[in-house]
Amino acid sequence: MSNDKNSKKKQNPVKSMVLLAVMGLLVVALFFVISNRSKPTEDGPAPISAVQELLVNNLDTNYPATPKEVVKMYCEITRCFYAEKYTDEELYELAKMSRKLFDDELVNNQTEDNYIRSLKGEISNYRAMGRVISSYSLSSSADVEYYKYENFEWAQLVAMYSIRTGKNIEPSKERYLLRKDDKGHWKIYGWRLEDLNATGEE
Repeated sequence: MSNDKNSKKKQNPVKSMVLLAVMGLLVVALFFVISNRSKPTEDGPAPISAVQELLVNNLDTNYPATPKEVVKMYCEITRCFYAEKYTDEELYELAKMSRKLFDDELVNNQTEDNYIRSLKGEISNYRAMGRVISSYSLSSSADVEYYKYENFEWAQLVAMYSIRTGKNIEPSKERYLLRKDDKGHWKIYGWRLEDLNATGEE
């Protein structure tokens, strides 16, 4: 009987070491599983692109309220055309969105297919020259000119674009003319390139 007791005593440390090793492996395995499961949460969803941010806007139900907001949206669409990556479908949707900002007279000057074809050509030329519209800025709200002419309400304002070619950046100044339609929406009637030193006074 005493021999059996002694053998059991001698076996206990070995069993304890084996149990500790197994428990250690289980803890390591559990930590590994938990770490892997937490990775998607830590990474989060893929960031939304500037193009996708624009395309979530529904201009039929939430049209920009002021001339400045209309031109700001058009400038951002233009920047995306020449600076962002997008699919053919996204380009098509952006083109349709830009035309919704145009006055009916401007829209009627060119079919949608011709507009998109011309747009693609201009974008290709820009990229071939390594040119990118990197940023833009608008006149302050106080600098928007309002007036009436031939029973229509009109507005004018200036947008400044920064065009980057390699490491060189050059400014470009454009004056936008908008007309209010019968729904009270300001629509882009046209625009022209201006001298950088022009004051805007007619």
